Order: sequence, then structure tokens, then C-alpha cells
Amino acid sequence: MNLYHLRYFVTLAHLEHYTKAAQQLSITQPSLSNAISLLEEELGIRLFEKEGRNVVLTKYGKIFLNSVEESLDILDSSVKELKNVGMGKGKIDLGFLRALGTEFIPKICQNFLDENTNKDIKFNFNTASTTSDIIEGLKNRNYDIAFCSKIEKEANIDFTPVANQKLVLIVSLDHPLASKDSVDLRETITYPQIIFSEKSGLRPIIDNLFKKINEKPSISYEVEEDQVIAGLVAKNFGIAIVPYMNILNFLDVKSLDINYPSWERNFYIANLKDSYLSPAVREFKNFVITNYSKSQI
Repeated sequence: MNLYHLRYFVTLAHLEHYTKAAQQLSITQPSLSNAISLLEEELGIRLFEKEGRNVVLTKYGKIFLNSVEESLDILDSSVKELKNVGMGKGKIDLGFLRALGTEFIPKICQNFLDENTNKDIKFNFNTASTTSDIIEGLKNRNYDIAFCSKIEKEANIDFTPVANQKLVLIVSLDHPLASKDSVDLRETITYPQIIFSEKSGLRPIIDNLFKKINEKPSISYEVEEDQVIAGLVAKNFGIAIVPYMNILNFLDVKSLDINYPSWERNFYIANLKDSYLSPAVREFKNFVITNYSKSQI
């Protein structure tokens, strides 16, 4: 079915006059008549009937008009939306770890919007508790781009480092280690520890820390979210290595610097390697890499 023929049909249906419709469409009257005839022949039904010098819709033409106008409205809206995307406008579906949602993500997104006030760009924010969940969202194309840790075996994901976060040891306020301001990780071995679950991007980092001192922690609990870990530490369920975050200042825990072995948690901006990125998404990615590469959270 010819799209132009459908548009000709709608114009003729509203003007009810072949000559006027042809003039408005900037085509000849025979061309319009032929287009309507072909449409009626394809449908196998009459759409118009004569009424004096004019034409009017048949009963079935009225039904068809409603459907065609709805379809053309959807099509035109979609075309307009895609053209806006091509011009750098549109929506950015963003996925990120919850730990980044308090300050880092709001700051960079607002700064990006402040530099692009002439473009109609909006964010759709999506959070997840683990990097594995974030990567799954990218693979399912739920997100255009994401912020997470790096998983080494994900060959189809492009990871670019953009920020880092210091790891600290947290203990309850009445724990024997609470009298210290910094700690050698070897001093923690005798105490039960709460550690991130294997789904977390932090787990291999922490495992590697203990490999460096040739020790294995006494794991009492494995938990996905850092804020839950901090809450458990405050109630003496164990000690834990977590990323430094502002919420620690409001819990009954003491944060100790890890002076050996030293380590930082890196965050990455990630996207599918072979997936198309709209102009707005590409601009946002370049903005983040240019302005926040290796920033401290």
C-alpha cells in the first residue's frame, strides 16, 4: 500500500473535492483520481461516492479514514522523534549502580544538561545493585550506556574508566580495631567479615586484596549491596571492606584507611561495543570521559 496514496486519501476526505485536493497536494487531478482508484482496487471497496460536484466518504471510507489518520499520526510522530534523535535531541536511557546515585550521577547529568540547554535531552534513570545486573541490562538494550565496575570476561562490552573510589575497612564503634585510623589488611584476618557476593563487581577486587597478603578472610556473610553491609557492620555482624561513601558518616561505624595493600575501586562508563549510539548518547559519553576521567568520588 502506497503511503502517498493514503495521504492523498486523507486530504480528499477532508476537502471532498478532487480539484481542490489536487491543488493542495500539488499534483494533477488525474494523478489524484488514479491514486484513489488504485487504493480502492487494492482494498476491494469503494471509499468515495459522488454528491453533486463533490465527493463524500462512503460508510466504509469513514471507518478507513479513522484508521489511516491514527496510523499516519503515529508514523509522523515516530519520524519526528527519530529526526530529533539524529539532531542530538532525545532520551538517554542510563543505568548505574545505586552507590553512584547520591552525588556522582546527578552531578554529571546536570552539568551535561547545563552545557546543552539548546537541545531537548532527557535522562531515563535506572539503578541496579550489582554490576552483573547492569551488564545484563546493557545486553538486553535496556540502557544506552551505564556506569559500573568492570567485568573482565565481558568481551562485547566497551569499558572506559571515568572515576575511582577509595576502599576502606569499616568496623562497629566498639570493635577492637575502632581505636585505629588505618589498618594493615593482615590485622583483619582474625575477625569475621561481611563480604560482597560473587555477583558484585567488587568481589574480585577484594579477593585480590587478600591474595596480595596470602590470606583468606573468615567470611560470615555475603551481601550484594554496600549500604546493607554497612548496616550489618554497625550491629556487630562482622567487619567489611567497602567503597567510601558519605552514608558511612551517619552510621555507627568507624572507617579505617587500608594502608596495605593499597587499592582503589574504579568505575567505568560502559556500552555494547557494536551497538548504535545516538548523537545525544555519544555526546554524553564524550562529555563524561573528557570532564570526569579519573575523578575521585
